[in-house]
Amino acid sequence: MVWLFAVATGLIVANLYYAQTLIGPISRATGLDPGAAGLIVTLTQLGYCLGLLFIVPLGDLVENRRLIFISLVVCALALVAAAVAANPLVFLAAALCIGLGSVAAQIIVPFAAHLARPEERGQTVGKVVSGLLMGIMLARPVASLVADALNWHAIFVLSAVVTIALAFLLRARLPQRQPEGGMHYFQLLGSMWHLLKTTPVLRRRAAYQACMFGAFSLFWTCVSLELTGPNFGISQTGVAIFALAGVAGAIASPIAGRRADQGKSRSTTLIALLLGALAFTAPLLVDAGRLANLAILVCCSIVLDAGVSASLVTGQRAIFSLPADVRSRLNGLYMALFFMGGAIGSSLGGWMFAHHGWHGVLLTGLVFPLVGLAVFTTEPRK
Repeated sequence: MVWLFAVATGLIVANLYYAQTLIGPISRATGLDPGAAGLIVTLTQLGYCLGLLFIVPLGDLVENRRLIFISLVVCALALVAAAVAANPLVFLAAALCIGLGSVAAQIIVPFAAHLARPEERGQTVGKVVSGLLMGIMLARPVASLVADALNWHAIFVLSAVVTIALAFLLRARLPQRQPEGGMHYFQLLGSMWHLLKTTPVLRRRAAYQACMFGAFSLFWTCVSLELTGPNFGISQTGVAIFALAGVAGAIASPIAGRRADQGKSRSTTLIALLLGALAFTAPLLVDAGRLANLAILVCCSIVLDAGVSASLVTGQRAIFSLPADVRSRLNGLYMALFFMGGAIGSSLGGWMFAHHGWHGVLLTGLVFPLVGLAVFTTEPRK
């Protein structure tokens, strides 16, 4: 069941990232202004944030398997709309709906935590999140390879087919989980504000991950533009090979989960934030020619992805240690808050690249983990 959860979350969340390395061809095909290209990723993440705030909390109220199925059907329809979009407004509306439907992944993660034994919860969540992160990291190279072999429309068609097949598979295989409930939908939403005010660990973990995910989204939104530009002149297949290197960062997830189970969340968080800062500092300080600069970017992508993975798992382990009857709401708030950081990062990245180039992107990206480190200094040691 853990393998099923991991594969499912990876396939679902990949839908958020197929467009990330294709913003150039999508912008040209739909007539989107280059300075607004970051909106392709930003609106997908905004839709995801809205789904996390208004759909994922239903996991504490309605039967989880049915909620997952409906979300995936919505996502598949939005993917079809993106594939046939001929103007920017249609594509951006479809991107928003892809984000809304993809929140099924964040209904599955607390589902896995609910089924796991308390002493193994961090490791279980780490394994499921490894699948989720593999989906994020593999989405970019897969999209680039498919676009090179066919066209950018094809990846959305293929993903729609996979998503609808996954919807029926999960409906057949997942156990039923009917929460106790006890409140109506608007009471449920109202309780989220109370949870945010009264759960300091949620606020702190969301702040760390918002900084890390903002840096992550900014980097991966812009690096394909830099790689295919005049400095490197790499094809979409080359971008795919580059993006595959980032997959190595997913190995940090189970390691971070195990360390969190051992009570080492504080040191794991510090390491994750330092890795994020290092990923942007190295290319700013070193300029040693085309091949050396490319090698540095490959290493930085692995380091950044490892830091983001470790921070995410450590945060979810802390949140899933809280009472089971509020896990879906806590997870929805956590993911929504840090995806807002991601949306800010991707939109800033597109604008910075258009107006200040890659150097401006790196300086902006460095600010995110530095803010996270500043917040970390206020964390009590106990």
